[in-house]
Amino acid sequence: MSSVRAQKGGVFFLHGYGGTGKTYMWRTLASALRSKHDICLTVATSGIASLLLPGGRTAHSKFKIPVPTMDNSTCKIEYDDDVAELLRQTKLIIWDEAPMAHKHAFEALDRTLKDVMRTYGNSKDVFGGKVVVFGGDFRQIFPVVPRGSRSDIVHAAINASYIWRDVQVLTLTQNMRLQSGPNDHEKKEIAEFSKWLLKIGEGKLSEPNDGFADIELPPELLITDYDDPVVAIVNNTYPDFKKNTRDIKDYYSSNTVDKSEIHDTNVVDILTPEFLSSLTTSGLPNHHIKLKVGTPVMLMRNIDQSEGLCNGTRVMITKMANHVIEARVMVGKGYGNLVYIPRMDMSPSQSPWPFKLKRRQFPIVVSYAMTINKSQGQSLDTVGLYLPRDVFTHGQIYVAISRVTTKEGIKILVYDEHDKLKSTTTNVVYKEVFNNV
Repeated sequence: MSSVRAQKGGVFFLHGYGGTGKTYMWRTLASALRSKHDICLTVATSGIASLLLPGGRTAHSKFKIPVPTMDNSTCKIEYDDDVAELLRQTKLIIWDEAPMAHKHAFEALDRTLKDVMRTYGNSKDVFGGKVVVFGGDFRQIFPVVPRGSRSDIVHAAINASYIWRDVQVLTLTQNMRLQSGPNDHEKKEIAEFSKWLLKIGEGKLSEPNDGFADIELPPELLITDYDDPVVAIVNNTYPDFKKNTRDIKDYYSSNTVDKSEIHDTNVVDILTPEFLSSLTTSGLPNHHIKLKVGTPVMLMRNIDQSEGLCNGTRVMITKMANHVIEARVMVGKGYGNLVYIPRMDMSPSQSPWPFKLKRRQFPIVVSYAMTINKSQGQSLDTVGLYLPRDVFTHGQIYVAISRVTTKEGIKILVYDEHDKLKSTTTNVVYKEVFNNV
């Protein structure tokens, strides 16, 4: 707050695991500024995390960060447009879940703010002299680097950026969730569970841990037979689309190739509709989506963040028409609201093919389950963790297990390579990421 009052710049990183009060801190800071009619911008790397912030938006949408972001990228903000004027008047920028974003995103914002504030020649004025506060947990999953090595992933993080030398790290260490425990016994259980989680997140459960280590999971967390109530609930809930064909509606996409990025237009004639329809990649809905009333789906794009409709929001289908779907929000800010989902034109942010595919389809994926990466930033009462194969990158086990606050909230099903149940799994922690935190 001293830096905000002085308005001479300053970059901070608030480091703390879940439950230490980062969100409370963001709300307190934003409230303090807005009570004085000062502007505080609150953003987060993920859409789900942004819903917890007052007036929160994703960083990419608020700052118009290009996708993909390169090492020389700048935000799509002109010096004399409205966003630039907003940035000039802003007294504080809060960016939550920063370790999830690639360092190039922060560097793009740094270049843009230097341009907007006309401080580009002064290398000392990081972020154009603005006060910026980042937050997050380096125990969680780092930016996704397609086909990247351990080194690539570590060097994509914010603490590998040139910006980090100007960052002052502040650490939250007390688990505030323990204060709300109903009795001493439950407080003790939550405290023990929290300590166990931290050991997993820091790779201290089975030391020495040089990246990969096998860990023994507590018996009370494991599903050890198929009569387990959790398994029964899933089996009874999950519909068999092959047997129950009544009331099912099929939605097919329309696929084209972006000709503006193809030099030889004859190539387009080779790419048949059948071939384009068969293509699948991360972040793109399937060509063929089967739905029925009651199907839970997850949004794959930000539709209306003010209403809580962002990438990762889960909704349940209530009505189906030819060109629009009605659904009810299952979690978060807009819980219980009816929303309408249109078809959208979508392309993968980083195309795995030598052309850019444009797919017109509903921005949804059927979501009886979600990936560990997609669960990051979500808080859940009950989690079933299904591990038919080992995790493969930093922080995945920690993220999966830390979605709940108590041991009673999680059950884990682990298989070995012979499809037999086991009680151990692999934990991946790149300890070098903690060296300068």
